[in-house]
Amino acid sequence: MHESSIAIELVDQVVEAARKHRAHIIEVVEVQVGVMREIDPESLELAFSAASIGTIAEGASLKITKERIIAVCRVCDCLLAPDHLLSTCPRCGQADVRIVAGNNILLKSLTCRTVEEVLTS
Repeated sequence: MHESSIAIELVDQVVEAARKHRAHIIEVVEVQVGVMREIDPESLELAFSAASIGTIAEGASLKITKERIIAVCRVCDCLLAPDHLLSTCPRCGQADVRIVAGNNILLKSLTCRTVEEVLTS
C-alpha cells in the first residue's frame, strides 16, 4: 500500500507549511492526485488519518481531486487527453506521446487556524 508512504510525506509537508504561517490547527488539506499514480482515495484518507495522529493535522479532513492524463503528440504537437497510455493521436494517428499531466501529487491548499482564532471562536 503506497498510500501510507504518501500520507506520511503529506503530513510532514502540511505540518511544516502550517507552522511557517504560525498556524496551530490544520482543518482541511486539499490535494490533487494524478490518475497515473493509481492511488485509492479511501486508502489515502485512512493512511492520512493514521499518519496525522499526534500532529497539528490530526482530525483534518483530506479532500482529494483527480488530475486526468494530458499528453502531447511528439510528432504533430497535438494536445490530447487519452483514457490510457496506449492511445494514438487523433490528428496524425501516431502513438508517440509525452505525458504532461496525470502523474503528479500536488498540495493545493490548507485551511488552518491559529491559537488566537481557536480561543476567540
